[in-house]
Amino acid sequence: MSTHPQKKPPVHSWQLPNGLQLFVQEDHRAPVVVSQVWYKVGSSYEPFGITGISHAVEHMMFKGTPEYGMGEFSRIIAENGGDENAFTDYDYTGYYQLLDAAKLPIAFELEADRMRHLTLDKDEFAKEMQVIMEERRMRTEDNPHGKAYERWMAAAHISTAYHHMPIGWMHDLQHMTVEDLRAWYQQWYAPNNALLVVVGDVVPEKVHELALKHFGALPSSVLPDLKPQFEIPPLGKRSVTVKAQAQVPWLGMCYNVPSLKNDIESNEPYVLNVIAAVLDGGRSGRFSQNLTRGQEIAADANAWYNPYARLSSLFMIEATPAPGHTIAQLEAAILKEIKRLQTTLVSEEELQRVKARAISSRTYALDSISRQANEIGSLEAVGLSWKLRDEYLARIVAVTPKEIKTIAKKYLAIDRLTVLNLKPTKLK
Repeated sequence: MSTHPQKKPPVHSWQLPNGLQLFVQEDHRAPVVVSQVWYKVGSSYEPFGITGISHAVEHMMFKGTPEYGMGEFSRIIAENGGDENAFTDYDYTGYYQLLDAAKLPIAFELEADRMRHLTLDKDEFAKEMQVIMEERRMRTEDNPHGKAYERWMAAAHISTAYHHMPIGWMHDLQHMTVEDLRAWYQQWYAPNNALLVVVGDVVPEKVHELALKHFGALPSSVLPDLKPQFEIPPLGKRSVTVKAQAQVPWLGMCYNVPSLKNDIESNEPYVLNVIAAVLDGGRSGRFSQNLTRGQEIAADANAWYNPYARLSSLFMIEATPAPGHTIAQLEAAILKEIKRLQTTLVSEEELQRVKARAISSRTYALDSISRQANEIGSLEAVGLSWKLRDEYLARIVAVTPKEIKTIAKKYLAIDRLTVLNLKPTKLK
């Protein structure tokens, strides 16, 4: 089975004298470019008391600098025919623009300016915190799934900072000050804590020259030494029940598992990815065949795993019982599918279907310059190498039925399981 359905263009990389890391990949199929700045800071860096501060900085990054006032960043990008946005995750915060390749200098100028010169007006901060708290109400307090998911993650991550969501706890948002935010911004928003990723219709050497021009003079910062974080060994199954005004019940099951960062040479994360695909591989996946269409016990069931986390990870399963079935029945049916993985070898035919689907997915991913840039940035931002993306298919194709059985026994064990039961209450 071929693991290289389409040849990827090379990634060119440089480190500027001030520590900024630059990654450039050519893609000349259209005269467009995506420019991304990734800061190696997210909610997993936050201590209790200021949770949500990385996300708050993201919001304030659009509030202006002495050179470009409030709203000017977005207005200028839009006037030049571009799209822009930002995101905050557990391990990083990112900002991106998609625009005509000839307009790349505009994106660089604007991003370099706000990397070190954010205004952080006190009154604008107070107004924006109201916006963020309303966002939290909509996504969490007033959203049954959001509320349940937050409690589920807090139960699954006991001793790492994945314990809290990127939005932060409400009481921390209510007591956050502009001085807190300014200190966080000055500490982490520096060229030596940032990645600049460019993919599109560009010449790498010219992008390097442009990066030196706009980012090269920015001063670096003294970054704090990060203490290691490890998830404590699980001692037994954990259960979380959330009562909320939901329409239907909802089941979550997650297992504490390692990420690739825990052991860069390990095959285990790739095997866990294959296991997720065996369970949830579209209509041919076992959940679809046996739970949704077979027994008709589930209205839907999904499984996934992220191997590219900075800390330890989770093997995730979410499912909704079909009408007439209970959460307990659905959990028992899912555990039966897990047991089957642990006791019976996956057939070569089924495994080949999973691998073919993985190759197809990676091929389609190459059609998107944003997806290509995201892969580079997300890997580098958690301390891994972008080169791992080019190893992915070969490692997936090498997975054997015996490895699936072994890893399912080792990690999908009851003692590693945290179960969520969203129990609907009557709507008021």
